[in-house]
Amino acid sequence: MKSVTIYTDGACRGNGKENTIGGFGIVLMYNDIKKEIKKGFRNTTNNIMELSAVIDALTLLKEPCEVKLYSDSAYVINAVNQRWIKNWQKNGWKTASKEPVKNKELWEKLIELINIHKVEFIKVKGHSDNEFNNRCDKLANEAMDEIT
Repeated sequence: MKSVTIYTDGACRGNGKENTIGGFGIVLMYNDIKKEIKKGFRNTTNNIMELSAVIDALTLLKEPCEVKLYSDSAYVINAVNQRWIKNWQKNGWKTASKEPVKNKELWEKLIELINIHKVEFIKVKGHSDNEFNNRCDKLANEAMDEIT
């Protein structure tokens, strides 16, 4: 099984308001190969961008891989590592407070992908000294700039 390292970051300008602009950046590394992806979107949220970045990155893999996936998104990392997803599924896609889980379709897609790949989700501190996390942040911002 190939070992791949992925960094992702999502961002949204005007998060929680109308007419938002969002974007994400991905750095995917395998051996000496490094691939960078950026995509921008209108009318989205920060959480959708963080989750979409992870899904997009894993979708790029052409065969089952061992993945170290780095993200500064507590939303994504905690949902997997603290088994929120499992609890949501068990509770009929309701949160602990009995509210419907937001972005259910994206979570379902992520579940499909993590059933194909062996993914270790690793939290990194955002906007600090992590070279690849900073690069993903720059890519996300470039993607948003290209929309405006």
